[in-house]
Amino acid sequence: MNGIRRPYRRETEDVRREALISAALDLIAVGGIKAATVRAIAEKAGVTSGLIRHYFASKEDLVRESYHWMMQRMTADSADVLKDSECDSITDLAVFVAATLVPPVVDAARLGLWAGFMHEVQHDPLIRQVHIQTYLCYRDVLQSLIGPLPRAVSAEQLRADAIACNGVIDGLWMEACAVPEIFAPGEIQRIGLTSVGAILGVDLLSAHEKSQRPTS
Repeated sequence: MNGIRRPYRRETEDVRREALISAALDLIAVGGIKAATVRAIAEKAGVTSGLIRHYFASKEDLVRESYHWMMQRMTADSADVLKDSECDSITDLAVFVAATLVPPVVDAARLGLWAGFMHEVQHDPLIRQVHIQTYLCYRDVLQSLIGPLPRAVSAEQLRADAIACNGVIDGLWMEACAVPEIFAPGEIQRIGLTSVGAILGVDLLSAHEKSQRPTS
């Protein structure tokens, strides 16, 4: 040994919290919410049970935080394609819809987690609040992309369009996660773009195809 020590880096609280959330989600994905005991989460994350209680008031608090984190991550994964975008409003909406209907947003494990949490939405008022908050967050992003489209609609119609488009995207997302093998490559994306475009009266499919062509 040469006597030189590696610098000790203390993990930030955010990193530790995210590690505990990741461990909880892994357990819930396999065995449901009941499988995510404090002991099991601690073992999965390689920490003591006391550390969990340091970051979360209870197991239920950790479960709710995990659901919130997962849903926020899905919205962020969809919106990542819009970073530094200089495209027109139709193209921005098209690439956002398309990103929602492919991996990493489309993922069988995420569908299983979502289904498990949806059951809890009916029984746990705090998880219900998380669901409402994250649903509205995604819908607000969608509505913010629909709003600038070249068409004249009332605020009421804009809201209704966002709800309708969200419903179409959610349904296709569930099928793509559950049984991806029954769809041709790109089929779910094309259906989503065509269907959302039909609701809004714009050609999202052509806009998306154009955005994928290499620029000279």
